[in-house]
Amino acid sequence: MIVVTTPTGQIGSRLVRRLLDQDEEVRVIVRDASRLNGAVRERAEIVVGSHDDPAVLDKALPGADALFWLVPPNPQAASAEEHYLAFARVGSAAVARHDVGHVVGVSSAGHGWPAPAGVLSAAFAMDAELRTSGAAYRALSMPFYMENLLGQLDAILGHGAFSLTCAGDLPLASIATRDIAGIAAGLLTDLSWTGQENLPVFGPDRLTPDGMAEVISQELGRPVAYRRVSLDDYASLLRSRGAGDQAVKDVTEAFAAQDHGIYDADWATATPTPTDFRTWCRDVLKPAADARAS
Repeated sequence: MIVVTTPTGQIGSRLVRRLLDQDEEVRVIVRDASRLNGAVRERAEIVVGSHDDPAVLDKALPGADALFWLVPPNPQAASAEEHYLAFARVGSAAVARHDVGHVVGVSSAGHGWPAPAGVLSAAFAMDAELRTSGAAYRALSMPFYMENLLGQLDAILGHGAFSLTCAGDLPLASIATRDIAGIAAGLLTDLSWTGQENLPVFGPDRLTPDGMAEVISQELGRPVAYRRVSLDDYASLLRSRGAGDQAVKDVTEAFAAQDHGIYDADWATATPTPTDFRTWCRDVLKPAADARAS
């Protein structure tokens, strides 16, 4: 039995479909079962609730061989680290209590980074806590998600630009969420691995944001530019949207770490995934743009 958290998210939903296609026994933890695909509701066991609740995990984990762990983002959390640790402490105790042998967690690349890195540091703290469960653990260590750009689709279509805080002429490691699901599915269905390790997983490109803009322009058939936003301006934007000081700090520290190369050491040894940025644009970004325009 494989237990999957966040089964309606971008990664979890793809993972559940892959596992069911392989005829695996799947149990999902979900806050709102109505958001599950109909086929998933028919074929997977469903435990309703949040995986930061010990009672929910006590329903979900009996008999489980493996657990897929992802902490859902919460921009309103007072502290990213406490948010991640609140889930991880409950999860680690439940994994130990139910003797779950293998856990695959979604984390960040850059373990060992010597400076505070906001949300990324929170993921590292989560990994450390989950290791205390004693289960075999793989921290899938990810760079920038290509899907983050979907949140800027209006700007891409309306203003011909997307924005990040990193330098436009330095490579930005990235990955497609479908590839994260693919790596996770492989680990969860072949439990021959042991020990506790970080597993950096990166897409095959070494594109800069300027290079990403060129690819987007070619695939969408319209000019798209990259515009760098300063950390100060981004912090001001977050505050204008009601973010508190700690939330702003958590996000801007993470972006500063990205800009200063937090992913670089892992890039040299990362497991490459199949989806390059151009393929992702064709398969995901362009259909989303076409749907928005129709």
